[in-house]
Amino acid sequence: MPLLLLFIAVPLIEIGLFIQVGGAIGLWPTLAIVIVTAIIGTALVRQQGALAMDQLRRSFNALGDPTEPLAHGAMILFSGALLLTPGFFTDAVGFALLIPAVRRAAFNWLRARVQVQSFTMGAETRTRHYRGEDDVIDGDFEDVTPEKRPTHPPVEGPSGWTKH
Repeated sequence: MPLLLLFIAVPLIEIGLFIQVGGAIGLWPTLAIVIVTAIIGTALVRQQGALAMDQLRRSFNALGDPTEPLAHGAMILFSGALLLTPGFFTDAVGFALLIPAVRRAAFNWLRARVQVQSFTMGAETRTRHYRGEDDVIDGDFEDVTPEKRPTHPPVEGPSGWTKH
């Protein structure tokens, strides 16, 4: 239901803003603003996206938690979609999401409402609890990787294929 209200409210807000701004400054300046914000927004999304990819690469190289860089990348992608959508309200939200402090605040707001059970990188599993749970599990482990054995019997003496 909230998503339906959002899909109804956003176009109504945009139409109202177009009427107000267009009435104040005219049709062509209004259209120019929409086109210029799309161009500037595209350049900013490319720049912020490259920075987010760099942060994600560093997180993977350090074997750290990639949650925050991934969330920033998703918000930048969403910001790009908003900036390419014609309208003043969507542009304002899109430009706001390009500000790292706003993304960080949005990430912290989401993190407080979402509980991550675990994430896996390679063969290692890490469990994170974000709601203050202090469960500690103590255990032992044993490496059960089988040792490598040859798949064919060893050859005794020269094979005849080479000369000595």
